[in-house]
Amino acid sequence: MDSLPAPFAAPEGARIGEIWFEPPPQLDGLLVKYLFTSEKLSVQVHPSDAQASAGMSGKEECWLVLDAAPGATLAIGFEQEISSEEMRAAALDGSIEHLLQWHPAKAGDFFYLPAGTVHAIGPGLSLLEIQQNCDITYRLFDYGRPRELHLDEAITVSEGRPHPPELRRSLVPGEDAQLVDGPRFRLDRIAGEPSAAILARYRGPVLVVPLDGAVSLEGVRIEAGECGWAADLHIADFSEARTSLVAQPAD
Repeated sequence: MDSLPAPFAAPEGARIGEIWFEPPPQLDGLLVKYLFTSEKLSVQVHPSDAQASAGMSGKEECWLVLDAAPGATLAIGFEQEISSEEMRAAALDGSIEHLLQWHPAKAGDFFYLPAGTVHAIGPGLSLLEIQQNCDITYRLFDYGRPRELHLDEAITVSEGRPHPPELRRSLVPGEDAQLVDGPRFRLDRIAGEPSAAILARYRGPVLVVPLDGAVSLEGVRIEAGECGWAADLHIADFSEARTSLVAQPAD
C-alpha cells in the first residue's frame, strides 16, 4: 500500500507491503508481522513441523484484522472437500481461487491457520500476523505473476477441506481474549493491565504488541505499531496501555 492506516506512514512514493520485527534469541520461535494489501496475494500453504525440511520449523499462524476496506475478504480453506488431483488441476487452470472459502473481514476479526491450511489474502486489508518464525511458503497460484510455483510441495502438505469455524471469531472491544493456546505458541489480547490469569500463563520472555496506547518494556517505551519484548510480564509496564497483544512460544 502507499497509504497506510494510522499509526503507520509510507515514505512518499513508496509502497509498503509488510513490516516485520526480528525476534530476540529468547523468542526466536515467533515472528510478528504487519501486512498491508492493495491486491490479492498468492494462494499458498505452509508445512507443519513434521513436514518441514530437517532443522526447520513448520508454520502455524494467525491473523488479527486491524483495518479493512468495504468488501475486503480473506480466503482460508476450501468451500468443500477437494482431492489432491482436483487441487492440482484447479491450481493449473486458475479455478482454485473460486474453490476457496472467502471470508468477509472487518477490524477485530481473528483467524487461526494451522499448518496445511490453503489461504490467500484479498486487497484492502491491514493485518497483524503472529506466526512460527519460518519462511517456507509453497505457492499454488499467483494470478499470472512471474513467480515460482511449488505445486508438488504444496499439494503434499495441503489440507483440502474447509477451515474449522471454531478457529475464527470477532473480538469484543475492551475485553481480554485468549486467542491461541496451541502446541506452537500462545497469544492473548489484553485490555489495559494484564489480569492475574494472564500473568500466571506467561512466565518468562514474552513479545508484546501495543494496539492502542503504549507499554514500557525493559525501560523502553513501545508504541502502537511497534513490537517489543520483556524478560517477564509486569503490571506496571501496562500503565498507559489500552489494548495489547502478548505472545510466547509454547513450552
